[in-house]
Amino acid sequence: MTDDPNAPPSTGVAPYLSVRDGVAAVAFYTRAFAAELLERYDFEGKLGHATLRINDGIVMLADEFPEHEAMIGNVAPASLGNRTTFTLNLYVTDADLWFDRAVAAGADAIRPCSDEFYGRHGKVRDPFGHVWSFVALKSHDATAD
Repeated sequence: MTDDPNAPPSTGVAPYLSVRDGVAAVAFYTRAFAAELLERYDFEGKLGHATLRINDGIVMLADEFPEHEAMIGNVAPASLGNRTTFTLNLYVTDADLWFDRAVAAGADAIRPCSDEFYGRHGKVRDPFGHVWSFVALKSHDATAD
């Protein structure tokens, strides 16, 4: 544990995204998700690593380094035909606000926000190929059951 309020957490799970044009990705996530840049390191003329705080969670990212794939273990969605194998879920208080802000910043709408049994939900693909869900859970009133 550290006293530095900007230090990444030392426990938990944090997704690590591979992108093309990491500098642009950081700028996009700042606009679309109100991300706070906690740290950034450049490597070989690219973004070697960045840590972002998004909605009290941590997301890390770096530029794709195909020449180091054997050591890194992943590539950007652009190398997979702009497909990905996972969705990042953001639990928020206002799914529509987050969805609309992401689309205004350049994300593609996959699933407009709608009411679901668990709450309000919408889904976008960011310009770097990653899929994000915005989920505003319904509040549960124990006396209503």
